[in-house]
Amino acid sequence: MTENHRSKSSPEAQDVVGVVDELLQKAVACGASDVHFEPTGSDLKVKYRLDGVLSPVESLPAAVADNVVARLKVLGGLLTYRNDIPQEGRLELDGKASGKVTDVRLAVFPTIYGQRAVVRLFYCNEELMALEHLGFAAQIESRLKTIAAQNQGVLLLTGPAGSGKSTTLAALLRYIVRTLPGKSIVTLEDPVEIRVDGATQVPITPHGQMTFPTALRSLLRQDPQVLMIGEIRDAETARIAIEAGLTGHLLMSTMHSGSPAGALLRLLEMGIEPYQVTSSVSAVVNQRLIRRLCDGCKRMGPGGEFEPVGCDACLGTGFCGRTLITEMVQLDSDLRKSLLAKADLDTLEVLLRDKGHATMLTDGKRLVEAGVTTQDELEKVCGADRIT
Repeated sequence: MTENHRSKSSPEAQDVVGVVDELLQKAVACGASDVHFEPTGSDLKVKYRLDGVLSPVESLPAAVADNVVARLKVLGGLLTYRNDIPQEGRLELDGKASGKVTDVRLAVFPTIYGQRAVVRLFYCNEELMALEHLGFAAQIESRLKTIAAQNQGVLLLTGPAGSGKSTTLAALLRYIVRTLPGKSIVTLEDPVEIRVDGATQVPITPHGQMTFPTALRSLLRQDPQVLMIGEIRDAETARIAIEAGLTGHLLMSTMHSGSPAGALLRLLEMGIEPYQVTSSVSAVVNQRLIRRLCDGCKRMGPGGEFEPVGCDACLGTGFCGRTLITEMVQLDSDLRKSLLAKADLDTLEVLLRDKGHATMLTDGKRLVEAGVTTQDELEKVCGADRIT
């Protein structure tokens, strides 16, 4: 995308309300997940995150920077007179954009050049509601369906922020609702990002009295069969979650970890006993999102692989949308023995490699060969140093 520069006229001459509305409407129209308003010494940079990549789209005069952020704060119900503290809120969009977006969040933060604002956009994407449509390899999809049908155990999803973990969990819950009607399903989330019909969804307010451990401990007395926790962040939540997985509940959650082995070791570092981890954790799924080549303009390169070109449909990027690359580790006897012996990360990684574990790289190469993405994209997502 190319960056547009607006005239450096005075704030009074600028239709700030119109500018903000136009930028947000355009962001929704092109499917941006985030809109960044970044002040510099000379202007206010506006950037869209498209398919995971942040690109500049506008350069507004520095003179209107405060007014633009103030307008966002009004829309988000924030304190316009406090410019020295971080603030968070929610926006309501009007017009066509309101039908596409399920939630709009605003975060404002003070910097040396003024306030930096980020608007996060959440969409209602019916194509991503079913587990079968997320792009899992057939073998992993089949294993996930088997785990979803179990009556107890813990399923962990790992990956960085923005890697689609919440979308996967929501799709798994919908699969359970559809295939196992009558099950009691409860979620604890901070905040509730995706609505799932057939599940009781409970929002956890940051710094409130109902924390994850408090809510989870109480819910276990309400006869739930399936529990989903938005994220395991601390040792107390981890301990109760593991206990739930051992006592007749199917529990699903996420953790921030770079690999399945790293997630298992993190549980041990939180003080969970090795025998509890080996007895409760059914599987760990590690996932990332990778950009898809635009079907309208991709072309075959000299090396026999498809390359991005760029057209109006993909806004000149050569890519349109994203898909999953994943790896899944299920605990077997060898892995359980290593965990009970408190093996380190390198030992676990070597064990998995020797057993022929299919990594995200393997999954990504499948997509490269199918012309879905490129080797360059795979290296960016997984790290060039891990490509072999």
